Parts: sequence; structure tokens; C-alpha cells
Amino acid sequence: MKRVLVCGAGGFIGSHLVKRLKAEGAWVRGADLKVPEFSPSPADDFRLLDLREEANCRAAVEIPGGGSFDEVFQLAADMGGMGFIQAAECEIMRNSALINIHMSQAAARRGVRRYFFSSSACVYRDMTAEEPELSESDAYPALPDNEYGWEKLYAERLAMAFGRRHGMAVRLARFQNCYGPEGTWRGGREKAPAALCRKVAEAEDGGTIEVWGDGKATRAFTYIDDLVDGIILLMASSLENGVNIGRREYVSVDELARTIVAVSGKSVRLEHVSGPVGVKARNFRNDRISSIGWTSKFSLRDGLARTYPWIAAQVEAARRT
Repeated sequence: MKRVLVCGAGGFIGSHLVKRLKAEGAWVRGADLKVPEFSPSPADDFRLLDLREEANCRAAVEIPGGGSFDEVFQLAADMGGMGFIQAAECEIMRNSALINIHMSQAAARRGVRRYFFSSSACVYRDMTAEEPELSESDAYPALPDNEYGWEKLYAERLAMAFGRRHGMAVRLARFQNCYGPEGTWRGGREKAPAALCRKVAEAEDGGTIEVWGDGKATRAFTYIDDLVDGIILLMASSLENGVNIGRREYVSVDELARTIVAVSGKSVRLEHVSGPVGVKARNFRNDRISSIGWTSKFSLRDGLARTYPWIAAQVEAARRT
């Protein structure tokens, strides 16, 4: 039986990944500061560990009786939506860098065979919607828009360096915006799809919701099941260096909000207010991940049709408490 460690298993993507790995027959250990918030983890062994501490990273990769994990998925990070990324840049750089320094070293020294690192599309520069799509090599010369992106770029190179030194196969995925059920939907760390779903769910029919900025910034959003498919395929592949994973369906923030309103069945107006927006656009090629058989199965509307009802239910449950 394949033995797998998922770091960040208490988070949104990590918890969904654990479920998929268990469904595929792996023995899975999860490690995180917290357990999943919305449903119990099916991990065979879940350890509450602060992975900023070197000793905890060593403990996460230890197997009683010796041996090593076949695969380590490193998704643990201090992160959130654009408001959090701009407000907590020092915490993001410190905490995530510590996690990645200690975990890359611990896995490599323990003899882990394959190591996955979850990077981000934030490693790329600011763009305009009219520019040609970027390939992975266009991350250099480097000019990320925020400190979250700079830390991710450093962590990519860190993982590759440990991989070269210790003979550990390293796979690097640059995620686009991901959304779906059981993700953070309030509290300041939620991403745009969840935040807008919450606002629409809280709004009265015929009411108004606030949208940060002018609503013209463009993004692509990837449903969680599609992203997990890409993670699994990439880890098993021979693709080295950064690999983009994301659906090529570009929409403005206003278009995202209007799609959510349409899914909700309500009549809701948009009001633009000042707030952190981030880059104007990010457009990416995904030829490399497509070359190993990955394709996005969920359109934005299909994914939101699964996500909005879940968030609306959370909003309603919160109202009753």
C-alpha cells in the first residue's frame, strides 16, 4: 500500500486531496495546525503539528519501524484572499518560508521518493487582459505582484535544490484561484468566489452587494475536483519545474459576481467600493498539464452551482445560532 503524507491536510485543498487519496487506496497521514473545519478527515493518521517548527516537520515524515513515505504533498501555508495577502505580508513570508524550509529538508533527508509543492499563479507578474497567455517559463525574469508570490517562487527553488541534492523527485504546481464546497467562506481569509457567494447569500432579494474595485479585473477560477485531478496526475508524471493548473475560462470580477447571482436565483445589484484587488489580469497556458491528460471538467457556472448552495447553507446555519 502506498504511504502518503499530506501537509496542510486541515485546509480546503488538502482535505479534499486526502479524501481522493484514500478513495484510491493509499495509506494517508495528515499534518496541520487544525483538523478540517467542515467534515472529519478520513486520514489513517492525523497529527496536529505546527509545521513552522523543524522538529514537527521531522515528526511528520517519521514512520515507526523505519522506511519513508512514498509521496509527500506539501500544501501547508499561511494564506488567504487578497485582503489577507495585502494585510499580512510579513506573517505570510515568515510562516510559509519556515514551513517550506523545514519540510523540504525533512522530507529529503528522510528519503522521501516524490515531493509535491503547491505553488501559485501569484509567482507571475501583473498583466492586462489583452496580453498573450504566459507559459511557465515566463515566471522569469521574476516580478511577482505581492510577497505571497515571492515566497512561493523561493520555495519552488528550495524544493528543487533539495531534490537535486538528495535524489528526490520534485513536482511543482502553480495553482490558479480554486473554489468549492468546504472552503473558507468568512473571516477575512476567504477567496473571491466564496466571499461573493457569502455576500449574495446574505443579501435580500432585490438588494445590493459590495464588490471591491471597479469589477474589471480578470481571473480564471478552477473547481476543487479539477484541481485535485491535476495534483494527482502531476505527482505521478515526469514533468519537472513549475506546471500551471487552472481552467482557461477568463471572467471579470463583475462577471463572477453576476454568475453567482444567477445561480442563486435572486435579483441582486453590484456596488463597487474601494478595496484590495491585486493584479489587473493573469492569463496562463496549461499545455504542460494538458500533455499528461488533464482537462477541466467543470465550467465556472457548474462549479458555482455546487458551491453556492453549500455556502448559502452555512450562512443560514450561522443565522440560526
